[in-house]
Amino acid sequence: MPGEQGLARVSTPSAPEILSVSALARSVRDLLEHRYPLLWVAGEISDFTVAKSGHAYFVLKDAHAQLRCVMFRYRHQHLDWEPREGMQIEAQVLVSLYEPRGDFQLNVETMRRAGLGARFEAFVRLRDKLEKEGLFDPAAKRPLPAFPSTIGVVTSRDAAALRDVLTTLRRRNPSIAVVVYPVPVQGYRAAEEIASALALAGGRGECGVLLLVRGGGSIEDLWAFNEEVVARAVRACPLPVVTGIGHETDFTIADFAADRRAPTPTAAAELVSPDRRRLLDAISRLAAKIGVCARRELQGRMLGVDQLARRLVHPESRLRQQGELARQLRARLVQATQTRIERAAADCGRLRANLSHLDPSAVLERGYSVVRDASGRIVRRGAGLVRGELLDISFAEGGASARVERAR
Repeated sequence: MPGEQGLARVSTPSAPEILSVSALARSVRDLLEHRYPLLWVAGEISDFTVAKSGHAYFVLKDAHAQLRCVMFRYRHQHLDWEPREGMQIEAQVLVSLYEPRGDFQLNVETMRRAGLGARFEAFVRLRDKLEKEGLFDPAAKRPLPAFPSTIGVVTSRDAAALRDVLTTLRRRNPSIAVVVYPVPVQGYRAAEEIASALALAGGRGECGVLLLVRGGGSIEDLWAFNEEVVARAVRACPLPVVTGIGHETDFTIADFAADRRAPTPTAAAELVSPDRRRLLDAISRLAAKIGVCARRELQGRMLGVDQLARRLVHPESRLRQQGELARQLRARLVQATQTRIERAAADCGRLRANLSHLDPSAVLERGYSVVRDASGRIVRRGAGLVRGELLDISFAEGGASARVERAR
């Protein structure tokens, strides 16, 4: 039949391939990853969170579009800075599709703050140059005063950093005077203004220490503190300089040049101001310790006085004792004198007895006489006499004159 023959010649088209959702998602992911190799994309961070797993999730956006991003833990942990909300970044990404939810996303391999490439190179060059010159030498760092009476603050008059510093100083020690040297902290000629303010504060010498502070911001916002003129002004200032620039992860050339770096403006204020409450507590403890030492000293002295008092004799008793002692001494002196006299008398008696046999009168008493010539010399030999010579004879009692008749 013609109808049947015609029907036999008509070809039936093959049925289209039916894909599963998973297969389609995998195909789109492969297509995206092959079509877009690793590339750099710039944008602003939004909704940044870090999960317990360590993976970082955020949205990268500009004025007209936004893309979901994930940075896995093994990538995120190697960043030497902390991404924050509103930060402009440049991310190296792999365009992909998250199959379980069908979300188009960017897998971030690494990222840097926007414009960091050229600026970071300039930062490293200046840092290395000044370090070779010895500008960052730890030995040149000046010590901070323990109890400054006046603190200078170099920052913008309208900056939140100034309010944080003033609030902190007022809370910790309201007796410290504050001198503000207002300067622009970003923008055209900000670095030169900062350097001039440091020179002015150093020339006046009205402060014990200077705070160079600024709140957080992008690398462009903080760039004035990476200028060489600021670093040299910090080292040329005769006053110690403490920096508190940006957040804890922000480092500038001024931080390296400063005598001390604090992670934030509030921390800088805390670093240079002694806490009044702690000082009062320390004074109270010292006063209590002094009181204890004073009481111990007084007790020791009082014990010594008591001991001396027990040894102390009333003047009347002392005089009485001295009178009795004097009487005893007088008696002893009389006795000693009497004994000495008696001993001397005995000695004289012995001497007189010893000498009595030599007494010429004693010899005369025994019948002897003494004969003297006319000149009074004692005559000892008869051979020298001449007849008719006149002699004088002494007896024990009386005497006589005689004339020589004959000599023998």
